[in-house]
Amino acid sequence: MRSVAAGVLGSAVADLRRVAGGDLNDAYAARLADGRLVFIKTSADAAPGSYAAEAAGLRWIAAADGAPAVPEVLAVVDPPGREREPRMLALSWVHPGQLSGSGAEVLGRGLAALHRAGAAAYGAAPPGAPDGLRIGPLELPAGVAATWAEAYGAFRLRPLARRAAAHGALAPQGLTAIERLCERLPELAGPTEPPARLHGDLWGGNVLADANGVPYLIDPAAYGGHREIDLAMLRLFGGPGERCFSAYAEAFPLADGHQERLELWQLFPLLVHAVLFGGGYGERAATVARRYAG
Repeated sequence: MRSVAAGVLGSAVADLRRVAGGDLNDAYAARLADGRLVFIKTSADAAPGSYAAEAAGLRWIAAADGAPAVPEVLAVVDPPGREREPRMLALSWVHPGQLSGSGAEVLGRGLAALHRAGAAAYGAAPPGAPDGLRIGPLELPAGVAATWAEAYGAFRLRPLARRAAAHGALAPQGLTAIERLCERLPELAGPTEPPARLHGDLWGGNVLADANGVPYLIDPAAYGGHREIDLAMLRLFGGPGERCFSAYAEAFPLADGHQERLELWQLFPLLVHAVLFGGGYGERAATVARRYAG
């Protein structure tokens, strides 16, 4: 990996050490001969296009005026095909710190700006991204739809639920409940809004703070969708606190009924976790689905 990194970064790798980088990648801090400190992620199991999609998502977020900061994309090595060639993503290093209360407010306002920046359509990928949504090793169908209800059912819930059921992570009754819920989505999805520019995988672990407490977004699975889904996921596994959500609501008020829709949007990440990790996520997803299925 040293030689590949040196070739694309234009400087020899003087030092390379492992750092924490999530469940699905090997992560490294690389000190280059020219003095730069770089974050590198790689995986022997990385699907073709996964790092290219992440890089496109980071650039799309960065292009939104007022959006939260993201690491700069320095290099992407993501050859086509399934040959076992090296794949890696190199990003500018973020010196870690703690997200303060004021930083949480900055995050909330930044997310509002990101969502306001919009997208071409529901389900639309960032410019330059490969077709299909990638979350870790999962690839979901590509496609755009005229309504969020159609996109959420066709490109998110149904494919994930069927995959979870095939893997034994979702009981048949749970799959039936999700299918019924998808039929009801036009009446459940709330007032019509234009497609928002989403981070797409916005759990708390994908929000960092630098040494000055400035919030950064990492590991996007970006696409055009309903803005409430980013906020719902940010609440699912423990988020940045109410100052973030209050700042968001002040900058970009949510439509009536958003609290009632919270678990409807959390169903998507629950199904992702059911497919990837099994455990109790499938039953939790089924419980949510039964609530909305009617």
